[in-house]
Amino acid sequence: MPFAELLRATVFLCAGGATALAAIAVIGVRDADNTTILLIGAVWWVVAAWIGLSLGAADRSAEAMRETLSGARTVTTTSPGISMPTPGRVAWGRLSPILGAVGLAGAVGVVFPEVAVIGSGYALLVALAWRNRESAVLAIEGRDGVRFIVESVSPVKPVKLVRTPGFRAF
Repeated sequence: MPFAELLRATVFLCAGGATALAAIAVIGVRDADNTTILLIGAVWWVVAAWIGLSLGAADRSAEAMRETLSGARTVTTTSPGISMPTPGRVAWGRLSPILGAVGLAGAVGVVFPEVAVIGSGYALLVALAWRNRESAVLAIEGRDGVRFIVESVSPVKPVKLVRTPGFRAF
């Protein structure tokens, strides 16, 4: 699976999770008739958005990707001897912890809306902080004429990339 696509999917999944958890929080607070939770939550969401926007600046995103991309194993050809996991398996392996965390926070948030409020703010922060990482990877791929492919599937291990030949942009 191309690394840029995995980053894009991560941002969309986090943003969708933030939206779902915010909806659960609003519905839970409305049923509990406790608007204080929602007011504190709104402040948390604004703070989380501000932190995410500052962490997701283009220069910080490029810096965050530097170590991961520089550690990519380089291959000169895409030979049959190189076995890569399928994109669906990579996406599921890497994104299932996010799905699990959102699902758990949503399930607990039905009873305790505070959990959904906190979870939605955190998911919003991550989505905004990671929003420019795909662009940073695509810029390097276009500049160097390579493509970064995700090699590892395990969500508990750091991501491992393979640097393959691509089309150079002149």
